[in-house]
Amino acid sequence: MLHTSVFPQGRPRLPRIPRKLAMKLRPALIVFLLAAAAGFTFAAVSTADFVQHLDRQTHSLSCSFVPGLGRDASGSSGCHAALMSPYSSVFRTWLWGGIPTTLAGMAVYAFLFWRAARMALDGKATDKAATTFLLAATGMPVAASIVYGSISAFILGELCKTCAGMYASSAVLAIAAIALVWGARKPSPPPPAEEGDDEAPPENLDAAPAPTPAYGMTFAWGAAEASAFVVAPVLAYLVLAPDFSDKLGQCGELIKPADPAHLFVPLGGPPNGVKAIELIDPLCPSCAAFEDRLAFSGLDARLSRSAVMFPLDNACNWMVGSAVHPGACAISEAVLCAEGDGTKVLAWAFEHGEAIKTASAADPAAAARMVGEAFPGVRGCVGSDKARQRVNRSLRWAVQNQLPIVTPQLFVDGVRLCDEDTDLGLDWALTKMLAGRKEAR
Repeated sequence: MLHTSVFPQGRPRLPRIPRKLAMKLRPALIVFLLAAAAGFTFAAVSTADFVQHLDRQTHSLSCSFVPGLGRDASGSSGCHAALMSPYSSVFRTWLWGGIPTTLAGMAVYAFLFWRAARMALDGKATDKAATTFLLAATGMPVAASIVYGSISAFILGELCKTCAGMYASSAVLAIAAIALVWGARKPSPPPPAEEGDDEAPPENLDAAPAPTPAYGMTFAWGAAEASAFVVAPVLAYLVLAPDFSDKLGQCGELIKPADPAHLFVPLGGPPNGVKAIELIDPLCPSCAAFEDRLAFSGLDARLSRSAVMFPLDNACNWMVGSAVHPGACAISEAVLCAEGDGTKVLAWAFEHGEAIKTASAADPAAAARMVGEAFPGVRGCVGSDKARQRVNRSLRWAVQNQLPIVTPQLFVDGVRLCDEDTDLGLDWALTKMLAGRKEAR
């Protein structure tokens, strides 16, 4: 039976990848390129989230294993914890917010993609020096992933999904780079000549010895390229970053900073340090995070700090319509009752805040009971008229100074640190404020 082809000129030949290009595009190199592109994308999304906060406002973040998806505006995601942590940027005292570490991550992933692409185009997928350098360069994102992954797991205790994408990309990069180095240990035999291929394989492949790998030149030139890839975007960031110097000291001052009723709770610091007053809710998670950032910055060592209790709990605070932080009134009383141990009660409250609020929402007496179990010395004081009056006077102190109903608030020599500077901009703004107080003395 005869079959007539539907193609009058015979079956057409599909485009064929040239033999040399097929040798260049090794599977390990393709995987490396894809992993570098993925790492760059995750780093770019994280950097974009950081940069949008340079307007000193609060924004939603992308927190997903798929770059750019899963935006979160609650502020409770692991990505938010990572961004607002002291580890998200460097040189924070020089620049508002500092330089995001993910910016350098973008540069490194872009550099690795560039090197791998050059290796493919130059036919150096089996070059010992080139593959060895690529493996060495891959150590940068791998080391960073180990460090920041450990910080996320053991210090922050949160999973940043976008960060995890970078960690995974780095791991794949390392595996692909090892495969490339392994494949470069011995030359691969040339593929058989293909029909219509004008590039015939060379003869007498074993006649001449293999050239000695140029490790020195490869590593020197690669290091120079890597430096350029990192330095260029960092310099551009420094040039384009906004300057908020005109915002300092523009967010209010204390009208009556004195403490005639002895309401202030000493928080520590040198006696000759700059006087600082904090308005604190002991069950406020933002207050706990602020204290952590302040301690990490080291600037608390230059402040002689005191705290004024301002519980956002309508059980005692007539300025709030509902219990924003249930149980905060009882814990504030405990802090004032503890006298010299007030900082210990505060630290305990910051650590167990969520459990205290959950229990107090179900049972209004739970906070007093829990703090009494942790600090038996305050049992007879919490709930007493004297303790309630001291909390009430603390609230009236805030009213006399016309303070907004928000915590935390920090006043340095009576000048308020702007709310916008209490997270990413803390190191920069507080350093500037302290420098100004030093010059004024």
